[in-house]
Amino acid sequence: MRPLRRALAEYLALRRSVGFRLAKAERHLRHFVHFLETQGADHITLALALAWATQGAALQPATWAQRLTAVRGFARHRSASDPRTQVPPVGVLPFQPRRARPHLYTLPEIQRLLAAAQAQPPLRGATYACLLGLLAVTGLRLGEALALAPTDVDLGAGVLTVRHGKFGKARLVPVHGSTQRALATYARQRDAWLDGRPAPTFLVSDRGRPLAATTVRETFIALSCQTGLRGPADSHGPRLHDFRHRFAVETLLGWYRAGADVERHLPTLTTYLGHAHVSHTYWYLSACPELLGLATARLERRWEAHP
Repeated sequence: MRPLRRALAEYLALRRSVGFRLAKAERHLRHFVHFLETQGADHITLALALAWATQGAALQPATWAQRLTAVRGFARHRSASDPRTQVPPVGVLPFQPRRARPHLYTLPEIQRLLAAAQAQPPLRGATYACLLGLLAVTGLRLGEALALAPTDVDLGAGVLTVRHGKFGKARLVPVHGSTQRALATYARQRDAWLDGRPAPTFLVSDRGRPLAATTVRETFIALSCQTGLRGPADSHGPRLHDFRHRFAVETLLGWYRAGADVERHLPTLTTYLGHAHVSHTYWYLSACPELLGLATARLERRWEAHP
């Protein structure tokens, strides 16, 4: 194996051993190493890294920045064994990604979506209603919900085991009794439909197969149009991930309204959501004006109490 390819394999193995998936980074870096080989280069230089990262006139600056970020990590690793390696400095091809503005679903909107989902053919309707309801009341990521195995859903204890969360982290997600009962009802419907065949995942298609994320998103867009959340010609609109935003915001609002010590409780929400750091959960404060207002009012009361 050529030196750069061997070094890349070692780098990817090392990073994955500590929990990183690197699916997109691997694609970028394999293309980069191939580019170096076509240029006759046997080590990484800043000029070649920039030339490769900015290839493609139709690509956006965000993609250029992502490419160079992937190269930077690999170059740092490679520089330990090859001192000729030039590590692209931070700040070259800068790009600050903007978070999508979340749609905070109202209860009537969720009820319309669930009704539209249930109106679909038998198991398909039950599956999509269960999925949307689960996302709304647990804040799970879509991939986490779709990956749940039947054994990951403890219907007796009311606990979900998320085995493949972000960065490969696993966690336990307790659910309310009403959610527990809804999941049990769906499991009975699913098992009756499968007629003795084992379910590969907790949520299945009407063919008894795992749900594909692309199909789920397409179905959700159709349901959004059907319920008025999205216009027929709209290219953007409410997302499945926005259920996660709503869950986080509603939890924080509930704590503020109840006068709870939010700072003390916040690490619990961070763990429940599977965030890597509590600062990722703090972002929800700015996502909802009412939530930001409550947080500001509490801070002002503290200042008044301790001038």
